[in-house]
Amino acid sequence: MHEEAMEAAASTPAIRVLCVDDHPLVRKGIAALLANEPDMRLVAEAGGGLEAIAQFKLHVPEVTLMDLRMPAPDGIATVKMIRSQFPQARFIALTSFGGDHDIHRALEAGFGGYLLKEMAHTDILRAIRLVHSGKTLMPVESIERLADRLPQAELTPCEVEVLSLLSEGLANKEIGGRLGTASGIVKIHIQNIVAKLGAIDRTQAVTIGLQRGIIRS
Repeated sequence: MHEEAMEAAASTPAIRVLCVDDHPLVRKGIAALLANEPDMRLVAEAGGGLEAIAQFKLHVPEVTLMDLRMPAPDGIATVKMIRSQFPQARFIALTSFGGDHDIHRALEAGFGGYLLKEMAHTDILRAIRLVHSGKTLMPVESIERLADRLPQAELTPCEVEVLSLLSEGLANKEIGGRLGTASGIVKIHIQNIVAKLGAIDRTQAVTIGLQRGIIRS
């Protein structure tokens, strides 16, 4: 039976995969992983969003592993641009961050899977096969984080910017100077941020923002 299964796999066209990540070692690891799988073939690599778009158009892969956090355009923007021309394209987010903010953005952009880079190689292979078959893969811990987040209100872009400046330890007046607005307006933004994140104060709001991936350290 084992030989018959191997023959069947060999006769089935391999899943064509594109790997996009700005770290060469990550791409090298994925290439080595897929090289051992008879039902998968790495057709191209890319180190950034624009290169990924070009490689996708050239090879039209069936599944793309996409790093979310790259120099502009990031993984989310890149996927949106590709899907505007290839709406049936299938993507798996491959990231070092597990914040629910990133998970939510990835789902909205049309990713079919979300994996942390430190997950086992078997999880990556399983994800590729599942997403290729039209299914969605989301780790249990990611689903739990997303479920915890759903009842909470979104921060506005301005509130995210204020939160990011708070993480730098700036006072209201300093933040107002950076944004060109009054410190009283900044105070209102901070009050809204604290309420939306369910924090007790601005310090905890920053901690929650970093944990959830809303802002970066």
